[in-house]
Amino acid sequence: MLSNHLQNGFETAKLVWSQIPNSEEAEHEGVGLLSTSGGSSSVESLDYEVIENYAYREEQAQRGKLYVGYSVVVKWFFALLIGIGTGLAAVFINISVENFAGWKFSLTFSIIQKSYFAGFLVYILINLILVFSSVYIITKFAPAAAGSGIPEIKGVDIHGILLFRTLIGKIFGSIGSVGGGLALGKEGPLVHTGACIASLLGQGGSTKYHLRYRWLQVFRSDRDRRDLVTCGCAAGVAAAFRAPVGGVLFALEEVTSWWRSQLMWRVFFTSAIVAVVVRSAMGWCKSGKCGHFGSGGFIIWDISDGQEDYSFEELLPMAVIGVIGGLLGALFNQLTLYMTSWRRNYLHKKGNRVKIIEACVISVITSVISFGLPLLRKCSPCPESDLDSGIECPRPPGMYGNYVNFYCSKDKEYNDLATIFFNTQVMFYTLAVVTFGIAVPAGQFVPGIMIGSTYGRLVGMFVVNFYKKLNIEEGTYALLGAASFLGGSMRMTVSLCVIMVEITNNLKFLPLIMLVLLISKAVGDAFSEGLYEEQAHLRGVPLLESRPKYKMRQMTAKEACGAQKVVSLPRIIKVADVVSILRTNKHNGFPVIDHSRNGERLVIGLVLRSHLLVLLQSKVDFQHSPLPCDTRGGSKPISHSFSEFVKPASSKGLSIDDIHLSSDDMEMYIDLGPFLNPSPYVVPEDMSLSKVYNLFRQLGLRHIFVVPRASRVIGLITRKDLLIEDGEDSTTVELQSTSVRSSSLGLTKNRIKRAQRRDKSLLTRNTEAELPLLNGLLVEDHN
Repeated sequence: MLSNHLQNGFETAKLVWSQIPNSEEAEHEGVGLLSTSGGSSSVESLDYEVIENYAYREEQAQRGKLYVGYSVVVKWFFALLIGIGTGLAAVFINISVENFAGWKFSLTFSIIQKSYFAGFLVYILINLILVFSSVYIITKFAPAAAGSGIPEIKGVDIHGILLFRTLIGKIFGSIGSVGGGLALGKEGPLVHTGACIASLLGQGGSTKYHLRYRWLQVFRSDRDRRDLVTCGCAAGVAAAFRAPVGGVLFALEEVTSWWRSQLMWRVFFTSAIVAVVVRSAMGWCKSGKCGHFGSGGFIIWDISDGQEDYSFEELLPMAVIGVIGGLLGALFNQLTLYMTSWRRNYLHKKGNRVKIIEACVISVITSVISFGLPLLRKCSPCPESDLDSGIECPRPPGMYGNYVNFYCSKDKEYNDLATIFFNTQVMFYTLAVVTFGIAVPAGQFVPGIMIGSTYGRLVGMFVVNFYKKLNIEEGTYALLGAASFLGGSMRMTVSLCVIMVEITNNLKFLPLIMLVLLISKAVGDAFSEGLYEEQAHLRGVPLLESRPKYKMRQMTAKEACGAQKVVSLPRIIKVADVVSILRTNKHNGFPVIDHSRNGERLVIGLVLRSHLLVLLQSKVDFQHSPLPCDTRGGSKPISHSFSEFVKPASSKGLSIDDIHLSSDDMEMYIDLGPFLNPSPYVVPEDMSLSKVYNLFRQLGLRHIFVVPRASRVIGLITRKDLLIEDGEDSTTVELQSTSVRSSSLGLTKNRIKRAQRRDKSLLTRNTEAELPLLNGLLVEDHN
């Protein structure tokens, strides 16, 4: 009978194993560990610049103030939906993790009353099942959901990183990996979860799974989508730590590459909604309707009744904590970088089966350590507890809290190591290094907090023994240690400081947290970059640092262009030439060249690769004549709306290989004039590269033209020229400014009038020169 059960078990195991994917195929969609050299095709920069072509101008001309008000209302409504969705996702993840862990601990503790070995096997088996479910979901269903996801959403567009199945994989993968006791947290994945929810709302749902709603498809540009993703990231931090202000600052410091005051208000509103949703859910769960769920689902480090004050003598050991945090954080970043690189180059190339085996082996090792180490520790008697506090010693099996009775001979005793390990938020240094990088959703906030708390408490114990007369608590130093390690590893300052204050509920320690964060970041920066930056570089994600390199000050824009020849397009181009250029070049934008009346070659704008692909696929703009069309004369109106040129969100989009053209199509022509951006950003060739770098960072650019220095100046704009009131005519503004300048020089009224008439005549004569260059070219008679 037993042999039959064993045989059936082996057959079932073989069947499950045969269904495991063996190799990484096209399911990845270019996501995961990207190649630093050849992986650029899987990563794209975001186009924050508005393409002011004729389609855009026509669309803007049809919109009035009513539409502007409507778009603002929809943006705030989306912020509300993002907050509610992210908050509910965080509550679902936390309730699921706590219930899985609670059932696991309750069953294990009930079994060890009879046999510790049997309980040990059950504990390992449950963790193994949960981790296996997580890694199987990631490798089979959503490979983009592996890791924390924070490096991948910082200012770039990686194909597949914000899809619907990535969201599902992130949620259920986090439940399995965290509930399975791995040395990682769910806070980083919650940030990615919020970003996915925001992106899906912004694009109206998911096309692949037929969950798309046209009434949600309002914002189609990269700028609007990025604003929504920023709200989602802030919502994820607010949900993970119950720190709404920390979420806003995290979005400002780590996520967004273009920050505006309007965006700040929407991010703040989203974080506030998350805080309300999470607090409401926790209040509902206090009635016992959520199973094993307790306050342990969220990071709560309440020391509001902790150490009242600190003395000058304590600043030195606190500074030492900051130095230790910087050193250990930098070492942690380097070790995880080496481990991730080794996995990428050797281990993970062997296929998904190896990824699954690796995660399962690490799960077994983690379970053995977490179950075995408490057996080596003697139990301690329970302290005298306050009946009104609600804290039980020892705690009931399967419930969150301190004072775990594990391998103790008496009932009123607890095992401190078991208290650490038999929780859902416990890790330590070595396991965190080994675990980070496996194919499961993984965050490093909680491991960093636990690692830093360990050496912080050790320093606190030393300070208590050394300064015997001071009112010092070890928990304060544990808090500072946690902040120092996170600062030394992630290199965040302002947002991390506010998050630590919000989860501790004590403003008195704000100066101390600031001190250790500044010291740990300075020490860590002396050795390496931050954790997210190093992982982004390893994955080939092209992130610009906050400031340019020092050697860029000695370089010019022309030198940065290199020897690579610029691929330019004529305004009237043959379809066959467009196809040939798109097949032989991977550039995203191409300068468009035309000739003026005197035969001079002029750059009239920039056309994007995605726009060319739309024109080739639709074929409605093909023409037999190699002459330009006159869109302003009405002979050939624009056949595309501006929204048609917007690339799909977080997907591969249209490729040149997807377009099929006949031989007759190849012989036709396209007039690129109506579809190009007539006002791209331009810099002179001798501008310093550091200045160009700052333009890219501050304006969110993707392309910039390097041109020879201009021969003449047609005008000068000052700050005062930009202070134009609504409904005020531009000519009147120019005349008023002339009048102000003239009066400041002490001119008489007659001279002011003459100056106004002279300026007006000059404006009349130069009307044609002041029109955009493309307008003049479009109405020019080429015959």
